[in-house]
Amino acid sequence: MSKVAVIGGGAFGTALASHAARLERRVLLWALESEVVGQVNAHHENELFLPGVQLPSELKASSDLEEVVKGADLVLLVVPSQHVRSIALRVAPFVADHATVLVAAKGIEERSLELLSTVLAQVMPAVLPERRVFLSGPSFAREVALGLPTDLVAACTGSAHVRKVQEILHAPTLRIYASSDPVGVQVGAAVKNVVAIAAGACDGMALGTNARAALITRGLAEMTRLGVALGADPLTFLGMAGVGDLVLTCTGDLSRNRTLGKRLADGESPQAYLATQRSVAEGFATSAAAYALSARTGVEMPVTEQVYHVLHRGRPLLEALRGLVTRDFKDELQGIR
Repeated sequence: MSKVAVIGGGAFGTALASHAARLERRVLLWALESEVVGQVNAHHENELFLPGVQLPSELKASSDLEEVVKGADLVLLVVPSQHVRSIALRVAPFVADHATVLVAAKGIEERSLELLSTVLAQVMPAVLPERRVFLSGPSFAREVALGLPTDLVAACTGSAHVRKVQEILHAPTLRIYASSDPVGVQVGAAVKNVVAIAAGACDGMALGTNARAALITRGLAEMTRLGVALGADPLTFLGMAGVGDLVLTCTGDLSRNRTLGKRLADGESPQAYLATQRSVAEGFATSAAAYALSARTGVEMPVTEQVYHVLHRGRPLLEALRGLVTRDFKDELQGIR
């Protein structure tokens, strides 16, 4: 029986742990919050992050990282992207030589502007690149936890450890496709959250479904431009980690990033909204990282630019809208091919 260690007791970490437990894997969930550990073990639920969802009785939780990680065949990192470095550094001493490390965080590290693959290479040097796999795709945690059909993609520079992830986690209700483009998968996973904030604001301002569709499409174009500049395959953005996750996050009511955008349209400040939330809206930090990375690489990302200025520089939404709709005319696929 494969041992699966899930690091992160938030909604998505709990959902993936629940899924693995239903497949009769030996699963241990690490949570920072003592309340989560107690609720999972005593009541088989996570009221803080997944209220109303019954978890398998076989799923166990612990606040002891060594107990959770030691001897695990698969180690899932499911913590907010800005905490991946610090948590991975704590996890590293306990990762077995044969283990696969699967990253389900979605973001770009703000202070370094690095993708999470680079962050892991720096803090987990003993875990070779072919053992580092990145998971993404259209997946609201609540639906995964409820066992509703979901498709994801797992990306790695080699195929053996992607196959291992598939062998452990693939199921009829959670299909996992393989990819050899971890850069593209990571860029899509990160930037779609920024575009979803813009889409939420678009809906909140009642700009119409035409505008939302155009925004999603142009967001896809700019995430592709950034990915290609960083070495990604442009076709990756037509898959689960690109258009799939982008459409879900921009249109689904369970999207925290879309909700943040709608609250901005209602006149609420981003800081005030985020202060009331236990779960992280990754697009807030990623907007700053992606904007700075676009400047570093010379990639034009107008949607990301406006989201950054609204969230971090106080630009009014109407001014940001004018900045987008009054741009000079362009070739549609400029910078992609």
